[in-house]
Amino acid sequence: MKFPEPLSLTSLAALTGSEAIGDLNHLTAGLNEIHMVEPGDITFVDHPKYYDKALNSKATTILINKKVDPPAGKALLVHPDPFAAFLTIIRKFRPFVPATAVVSSTAIIGEGTIIQPGTFIGEHVVIGRDCLIHSNVSIYDHCVLGDNVVIHANTVIGADAFYFQKKNGEFRKFESCGRVIIGDKVEIGALCSIDRGVTGDTTIDTDTKLDNHIQVGHDTYIGKHCLIGAHCAIAGVTRIEDDVILWGRVSVNKDLVIGKGAIVLATSGVDKSIEGGKTYFGIPVDESRKRWRELVALKHLPDLLARQNGMDIDQDSPQ
Repeated sequence: MKFPEPLSLTSLAALTGSEAIGDLNHLTAGLNEIHMVEPGDITFVDHPKYYDKALNSKATTILINKKVDPPAGKALLVHPDPFAAFLTIIRKFRPFVPATAVVSSTAIIGEGTIIQPGTFIGEHVVIGRDCLIHSNVSIYDHCVLGDNVVIHANTVIGADAFYFQKKNGEFRKFESCGRVIIGDKVEIGALCSIDRGVTGDTTIDTDTKLDNHIQVGHDTYIGKHCLIGAHCAIAGVTRIEDDVILWGRVSVNKDLVIGKGAIVLATSGVDKSIEGGKTYFGIPVDESRKRWRELVALKHLPDLLARQNGMDIDQDSPQ
């Protein structure tokens, strides 16, 4: 998320109640959590295990709970609870605004787009030309849809990220301030849920098609010309490259890459990054030919064991 204009270290310290370390005129252009951080951003860290990762990330400003020397060109904000301070910034620049209309007056809807009855369109949503949004779709604040997009009934675009921190035995919600970006000619089936980014964007790129009952997690990127079968579950911060096919009920773990042109057969579980241009199957997935050979071998295992047991009996029998 970018700020309306860059903020000085002094102003961020005052907003969050933090101690500033570095040039007080140091500017910060936006806010991102560590998975999505860009140069000019502020991010946060509150565990020693991740200090080095945050301090050496692309972030220009780091909210941290320990005084350390800032790396060259960076500044620190020291706060006893960086997570809470980070949420303070989110609430300031991307607050929740209760709806006053079914279709917000701030929404921009392109020429030729059809909005069926019962659809909710939130604040600052942008929808392109010649789209068809079926009944009872909910499109949350700040989402962006391209041209010729079709969304079927009861789908939710832009729900909050499933992102929580456990502290003192309780869960604290990381309040989402990201968006969903949907490219041209995308079709999304009925009863799908596309979560917005925590602080960045969840993206479904040009000409990709989703079947019904699909979950796409926060900050995930799905490339161009992909097919996603019914009941697929795609976790957050995953990258699915162009021309990928996921058939029905495929589950995809977080923080991995599915390479260009990969095909994952139905009911498989993807637990690691996989190369493009190959077909995969199984839980966990492996190349399909290898998996089929394993299944054929497994089918013969009972007979092999029976023969082995029979040989043992013969060998132990009295002569």
